[in-house]
Amino acid sequence: MARPALTRAVDTVLDRSVVLGYTTVGLAVRRALPGWPADPLPRSLEGRHVLVTGASSGLGAATVDGLAGLGAVVHMLVRDEAKGAGVADRIRAAHPGVELQLWRCDVADLDDVRRFATGFAAEVPDLHAVVHNAGVMPPERTESPQGLELSMAVHLVGPVVMTEALRGPLAAGATGGRVVLVSSGGMYGQPLRADDPGYATGDYSPTTSYARSKRWQVEMAPLLADRWSADRITVATMHPGWADTPGVRESLPTFRRITRPVLRDDAQGADTSVWLTAVEPAPPTGRFWHDRVERPTNLLPTTRASDADRARAWAWLQDAAGLDGPAAT
Repeated sequence: MARPALTRAVDTVLDRSVVLGYTTVGLAVRRALPGWPADPLPRSLEGRHVLVTGASSGLGAATVDGLAGLGAVVHMLVRDEAKGAGVADRIRAAHPGVELQLWRCDVADLDDVRRFATGFAAEVPDLHAVVHNAGVMPPERTESPQGLELSMAVHLVGPVVMTEALRGPLAAGATGGRVVLVSSGGMYGQPLRADDPGYATGDYSPTTSYARSKRWQVEMAPLLADRWSADRITVATMHPGWADTPGVRESLPTFRRITRPVLRDDAQGADTSVWLTAVEPAPPTGRFWHDRVERPTNLLPTTRASDADRARAWAWLQDAAGLDGPAAT
């Protein structure tokens, strides 16, 4: 459905204001405007398998709940199986008859990712989508078992390794598979630091590290979309706005105290992830989304990546994730 000019204008003002656009205010106004993208049809994911990482709390649990409500067979990937089981029980109670399956994996550990993906692919040969939602914000610089800075391991390299290992199941469906990477509006404030992917220089900041890794997600998405297009796999990055997630409560208490009255709940933050997974036809690949609308990837000229920086970043990602193929051009 085409969006009227007034709707586009109001939406853009909300988006650029940040405070209005990222909160419950922006979502409520957008839903009321003409041209709000339609909800997926009821039971539109009936019998389709969807994998959600970081599924034991916050946006991940809300994404599972939303997908279950559309009839999906949802595979919940968690580190804490007991916590995940509690969430699964709650969602089963809310959606009688829903099929949920619990899997354990540490997305930061590439060996564990490959172990999980091998077992998963053997059991689930036809995968509609994977929503890479798992996230971290360590208070001090931390490395993964493979020596990667932890935010980069969890938000970028682990998801790429997992998707590579699941290309077969994702390509098996009649319409191809979908990959959704949950990013953050915080990436708007950071450039692509292709010169320092491990945050090895300067004073470490948890929020900066988080935002840098989310910038990498968005910049690499078009290149990953090209790589996986031969298998008819689409890629989307999205940001949920400001949601009152466990990560915000634990890592950003001052921010939460100031903004709590207008923070989105988990379901509101997960809305676009669910929509990108279920809407037909699949949205254009390699794009960045918020509140069901494609968004620009840069708001400041200082964050625009050069072709050389993007190629350097892609070469690093290829090496870190063990990808073959030519460098980006």
